[in-house]
Amino acid sequence: MKTIVAFDFDGTLIKKDSFLEFIKFSKGKFFFYTNVLYIGMFWVLYKMNLLKRDTAKQSIFSHCFKGFSANVFNEKCNLFSEVIELMLRRKVNDKISYYLNKDFTVTIVSASIQNWITPWASSKGINIVIATIPEIKKGKLTGKFESKNCVNQEKVNRLLKLFPDRKSYCLISFGDSKGDKELLEFSNEAHFNYFK
Repeated sequence: MKTIVAFDFDGTLIKKDSFLEFIKFSKGKFFFYTNVLYIGMFWVLYKMNLLKRDTAKQSIFSHCFKGFSANVFNEKCNLFSEVIELMLRRKVNDKISYYLNKDFTVTIVSASIQNWITPWASSKGINIVIATIPEIKKGKLTGKFESKNCVNQEKVNRLLKLFPDRKSYCLISFGDSKGDKELLEFSNEAHFNYFK
């Protein structure tokens, strides 16, 4: 039977929130710290249940990247791989290599943006990244998402789009938060906070 391994990204494989770190990396520390109150306001409203998580995330993304050149954005995403490497939790590389050497299908299933996860994942030999996709029109980011925010049940839905015959594979998953709950429950073997 085929085995698929699904890793969450933020908090599971890396120690920090890649969304915030990418804003800092791509827009610069000056932009980040002069906008930290604006960014923080949306997270506070979300934590107080006054704003949906998806709305908060898209509002921040739009504020930071609406009108941004898609080519420049993707160049920044490629360079961000070096930053991701510095944020990795211990033994992540060993675990990924272990599963790849067993010829398992290794995937990343994340609410973060696909564009900055994919270059790093490719460098590790991971060819499947299921994540949130930004909308691009006329070569520029619109500030909206082309896909649904890849969290909670959406993680399962997106995985099933790629691998619909659930009985044909064993699913091993790794997560660290309530956003991974549905994916972990959907798995044959689930690991919560494995690398911490």
